[in-house]
Amino acid sequence: QVQLVESGGGLVQAGGSLRLSCAASGRTFGTYGMGWFRQAPGKEREFVAAISYGGGGTLYGGSVQGRFTISRDNAKNTVYLQMNSLEVEDTAVYYCAASSGRAARRDYDDYPYWGQGTQVTVSS
Repeated sequence: QVQLVESGGGLVQAGGSLRLSCAASGRTFGTYGMGWFRQAPGKEREFVAAISYGGGGTLYGGSVQGRFTISRDNAKNTVYLQMNSLEVEDTAVYYCAASSGRAARRDYDDYPYWGQGTQVTVSS
């Protein structure tokens, strides 16, 4: 079992930055991949970024490539999502998720453990 708690969401103006954090507990943190997803009102959950168990492999969704950076600190049991150049379209609830394997993965179905989500609102 893995428990996940996100933090760092909030209201920011377009062009600004936010850093989300996700603290994990339960299984040894450095043994599984992690991901970030988001869901805007009326839309399906969307893949944002993923990172492998050791941090050496990362994947990004097309809409955030070049603006967002995923990282992890296995000593602190925490994964981060640095979000720069935020756009109004980035407004959503952001969820972190723990994978069933070690690799970075895009597929929602590869993540059996989810946090409660943190709201990010970008104003124009």
